[in-house]
Amino acid sequence: MQLCIDFGGTEIKLAVIDGAQVLTSRAVPVRGDAGDLAAAADAARGLVAGTGTPTAVGIAVPGVVDPATGRMLHANAKYDFLRELDLQDWSRTELDLPAVVENDARAALIGEAEASGERDVVLVTLGTGIGTAAMIGGVALRGRSGHAGILGGHATTDIHGPICPCGNLGCAEALASSWALGEQHEGLTVHDLFQGDAHQELRDGFLQVWGATVVTLIHMYDPAAVILSGGILRAGDAVREPIETYVHAHLWPSVTPPRFIVPPEPELSVARGLAVLARGTTTHHDQEDQ
Repeated sequence: MQLCIDFGGTEIKLAVIDGAQVLTSRAVPVRGDAGDLAAAADAARGLVAGTGTPTAVGIAVPGVVDPATGRMLHANAKYDFLRELDLQDWSRTELDLPAVVENDARAALIGEAEASGERDVVLVTLGTGIGTAAMIGGVALRGRSGHAGILGGHATTDIHGPICPCGNLGCAEALASSWALGEQHEGLTVHDLFQGDAHQELRDGFLQVWGATVVTLIHMYDPAAVILSGGILRAGDAVREPIETYVHAHLWPSVTPPRFIVPPEPELSVARGLAVLARGTTTHHDQEDQ
């Protein structure tokens, strides 16, 4: 049994998972300061009180994780307080459990790749930002400093577009994400775009940017499958079909089009991947103890 803590864009999502079964889950709102750590710890202790003691914790953060230390190197300003914090030590102190720390999109990829059986796959999460991750031959790409595969949302889709907070020009995330929408249209969310036809032009623009992002990832990694995840995928085919149509129209001619997968519970993709990683951490510790 594993405890999963996902520091998301608007909520900290927690779940207790046993095998493939989610035993219980809850979410607490993000404040954007160090109080979020205390809230996460309190929520975690409350969550496991009625389910038994987990063997390990999986922690997801919306930023770059150093593969050597497990510390977050960089993230959205909202989570600056997590930068360089030893979350493994935090877990031992607050929860008395070993922990593994991973980028949120990469964790989601690991969970959904296991569920799909695919070994060559890319994942795109759509929501507050645009998260991406890639797997080749069953191995999630991390690179020498943890950046490999996860910066697809910061590929330029419009050279004349706005400057992204990352410093690049015309990033997909700067053009088609919840935070970018908030910059341009006060009070409007990505979810609003898919409620009726009041914002059709905006919605179509977002779908084109998302499609262009997926094309770039396919050209880079040649996957057998593309997983589309994140809360907005509750809209299902209204998101998937336009993206898939765009991709088929713009792929390099000799590329074999991948199949598209939308998880049945996209909001739990990260938690499922964290459970897989946490199980691996437990196995690792058991082997060390023998």
